[in-house]
Amino acid sequence: MAEKNSNLATGTSGPCQEEDGNSGGIRTVEMLLRLFPVGLCVAALVVMIKDSETNDYGSLSYSNFTGFRFLVHANGVLAGYSLVTAAFTAVPRPMTMPRAWTFFLLDQVSTYLILAAGAVTTELTFLAYKGDVTVTWSEACGTYGHFCKQATASIIITFLVVICYILLSLISSYRLFSKYDAPVGYRNKGIEIVDFGN
Repeated sequence: MAEKNSNLATGTSGPCQEEDGNSGGIRTVEMLLRLFPVGLCVAALVVMIKDSETNDYGSLSYSNFTGFRFLVHANGVLAGYSLVTAAFTAVPRPMTMPRAWTFFLLDQVSTYLILAAGAVTTELTFLAYKGDVTVTWSEACGTYGHFCKQATASIIITFLVVICYILLSLISSYRLFSKYDAPVGYRNKGIEIVDFGN
C-alpha cells in the first residue's frame, strides 16, 4: 500500500504500465500489429514455395526467378523478426532511448525490405502477364496460368505485411521522437511566426 501511495505521489507508473507514458492500448495494438504479420509472412512464403507448374511447354517454378526467391527470404526473415518483437512488446518494460532507437531502425529496415520484395515481384508478375514488346519478351501467364495466380496471391499477402509494417514504423517513430524535448529556446516561450507578406 505504501509503495502504491509512493507511486501516486511521485507520478511514476506501476509494474503493469510502461514508464514512458504510452497507454496499454497502444502497446496492445503494437503487439497485434507485430503478431499479425507472422501468419501473413508464413502464408506468403508457403504459397510462393509451392508455386510451380509443369505442362507441354516445360516446367516453371518460383526458384527460377531471383525476385521470387527474394520474396521468400524476405517473408521468412520478417516472420521471425515479427515473432521475436511481438514477444518482446508483450512484456511491459520502460521504453529507454536505446530500445526506442533499436525498434525504430529495425522497423524501418524491415518495412523497406518487404516493400522492395513486393515491388520486385510485382514487376516480374506484371511482365509475366503483359510481356514486353520492346525486348520481345512474350507474356507467359497464358501458358502458365496457375503459376501466375499463385504468385499474385503471394504478392497480395506480402503487401498486407507492408501495410502492417508501415503502421509499426509510425508507432516506433512516434515512440522515439516523443522522447526528445523541444529545443531549449522554445520550452518557456511561444513560437514566433513571421509574416513575410507585410
